[in-house]
Amino acid sequence: MTVLQPPPGRYGPAPTVRTRRRQRIGLILTAVVGLAVAVWIALNVASQPVSWKDVGFHVQGPQAIDVTFEVTKPRGDTVVCKVRALSEAFSEVGVRMVTVGPADQATQRLTATVQTTELAVSGTVDRCDIQP
Repeated sequence: MTVLQPPPGRYGPAPTVRTRRRQRIGLILTAVVGLAVAVWIALNVASQPVSWKDVGFHVQGPQAIDVTFEVTKPRGDTVVCKVRALSEAFSEVGVRMVTVGPADQATQRLTATVQTTELAVSGTVDRCDIQP
């Protein structure tokens, strides 16, 4: 069986052992850096003591929407959550900052009314941050 080879020099010089070694080292370094970034992100996410979950929403009309959500946080901490109302085109048509204070339970269920500039078709929590 004959193996076809391109004409010499047509696609650059033939790879040498040194070039292959550099490529292998480059791939290993890329994998190590990627793994380090993934671990760093996972540790930051895991160390966040606040989490939230959208439960539902009720459209009152073109001027307001009720958004129900749950916040889990350390019992003695105060957090501020950004609650958003979204239009059919996914643009923000209303926003409200909701303060969730200390409580006996770690998880609290809240309903916030968000005033809107036009009809909202969805309501969601964008983020919750611990207040110093």
